[in-house]
Amino acid sequence: MKTADFNKNPDGLLPAIIQDSKTQKVLMLGYMNAESLKKTQNSGKVTFYSRSKKRLWTKGEESGNFLYLVDIAIDCDLDTFLIKVKPKGPTCHTGTDTCWGEENIPSLGFIDELQRTIKDREINPQEKSYVSSLFDKGINIMAQKVGEEAVETVIEAMNDNEKLFKEEAADLFFHYLILLRAKNKSLEDIIQVLEKRKR
Repeated sequence: MKTADFNKNPDGLLPAIIQDSKTQKVLMLGYMNAESLKKTQNSGKVTFYSRSKKRLWTKGEESGNFLYLVDIAIDCDLDTFLIKVKPKGPTCHTGTDTCWGEENIPSLGFIDELQRTIKDREINPQEKSYVSSLFDKGINIMAQKVGEEAVETVIEAMNDNEKLFKEEAADLFFHYLILLRAKNKSLEDIIQVLEKRKR
């Protein structure tokens, strides 16, 4: 890691953004000086300089909700830390996962939006919706569609048309998400299975 420039601020404190190494959620913002940085690196538990207590403060020293260090990076201006951690328990003193009241769960970005849309089409069917029509036809048709799209993806994988391959792969993934929803499962459930296998 490049050397932080603690002289950039008169009080010798630099902001430290705390991020969950697994979910990528930002958990909190604290301040560090050279001493708290050294203690964090040596102990493996994130330690800040508390501006209210006027002393070093290890997150979790009272609650037991420690932030276990995974990685520390400094930004291009050498005056802001990004610290990746494994949190034990909620991070905020109010009892929430983050200091912004968010749940500390992984975000799949557009895939989350797509899963919500599929769920909405199931719960609130729309007359001209393809997804709603699949839920109306039942699980056998949904499973059959996944099989058909899988075969088409395999066929395109053996050809040289990258555009068609991507389109068929997208169709397969889309119908797979629909099938997961029909089984009351989500992509997150499948990711958990894969994570267990990694161990």
